Amino acid sequence: MAEFSLDLNEEQRDLRDWVHGFAAEVVRPAAAEWDAREETPWPIVQEAAKVGLYGFEFLATCWADPTGLSLPIASEELFWGDAGIGMSIFGTSLAVAAIFGAGTPDQLVEWVPQCFGTVDEPAVAAFCTSEPEAGSDVGAMRTRARYDEATDEWVLSGQKAYATNGGIAAVHVVTASVDPTLGSRGQAAFVVPPGTPGLAATRKLRKLGLRASHTADVFLDDVRVPGRCLLGEKEALDERLARARSGQRAAGQAAMRTFELSRPTVGAQALGVARAAYEYALDYAKERVQFGRPIIANQAVAFALADMRTEIDAARLLVWRASWMGRNNRPFTAGEGSMSKLKAGEVAVSVTEKAVQLLGGAGFLRDHPVERWYRDAKIYTIFEGTSEIQRLVVSRAISGVQIR
Repeated sequence: MAEFSLDLNEEQRDLRDWVHGFAAEVVRPAAAEWDAREETPWPIVQEAAKVGLYGFEFLATCWADPTGLSLPIASEELFWGDAGIGMSIFGTSLAVAAIFGAGTPDQLVEWVPQCFGTVDEPAVAAFCTSEPEAGSDVGAMRTRARYDEATDEWVLSGQKAYATNGGIAAVHVVTASVDPTLGSRGQAAFVVPPGTPGLAATRKLRKLGLRASHTADVFLDDVRVPGRCLLGEKEALDERLARARSGQRAAGQAAMRTFELSRPTVGAQALGVARAAYEYALDYAKERVQFGRPIIANQAVAFALADMRTEIDAARLLVWRASWMGRNNRPFTAGEGSMSKLKAGEVAVSVTEKAVQLLGGAGFLRDHPVERWYRDAKIYTIFEGTSEIQRLVVSRAISGVQIR
């Protein structure tokens, strides 16, 4: 019988310690500044590229881990440093995951290097799928893709909302409806190369948290891209659409395939934020003296910290399980990927809120980082599927009923 162990192997421990060191020495000291500036921290992205933390080689190494744990481990440590800066570094990976999941080998070779740029001049990429009227309801997507046979080009028109790196990206990966009558089954993903006319992001969105990560609405005004920019082959798309029109079951659609790959990793990001807040609150409770003793000697404080640690560890186990299942092609029969993101996101919000409360008035001030972590945590119950959507996925999976 094979031995069961939750111990990390040597490579995973080295990865954890390396990323933690970068987060502690480079990311965390700069976090407050870039949060206040609300700008992409290009010097830190470049530093990450120099040390090998930003680039496809790093992602490929993580994805190659047969346990599936390397990327969640790295994500937790980086986002322990700061979620906004972490998203500026790892935000490109969502677009890369879309190319990796739907693209051909030739498309991987052509587009992935352009997503990252070079060490001296790093670039970022954007995955554009949410819309003003189609956030959780991906099937209501209004962005259209029309094929022009005369020029072998796809023409994209529509608006995308809340796109990480939108407008500043070298490469935009855009999901669009090819056949609106088929809903989500009639969608495909396209690469919009650098400098393509017709794509614009008129303003950067100002956010509650993750302020060091650029977010914008993206407008596509008859954007023409070569036929090779359709992720996957056109013949395969035509066959998939034909099956959908005949009522046959489809394998899935472009946006959801990407989210299925990324949800446990997003959960790991939330864990990093939660753990940062828990550790800070624990240290504060040991040092803060009231009524002649450290406040951690009070049962209410100690129990709150015990609950925080318990919830973080429980969420991590869900994230690791889903990551292992995804890497080893185990089906999410009970919505395990959504479970992990749901739990981790809710834990991040509750733990950071408790951290602010434990610090009292000090927790409300920018003199302490818990207020920033509290702001950053909230997005993890919203983006890449709200908590309500995660519950919907899990409930459908366990019931077999099309719950609405």
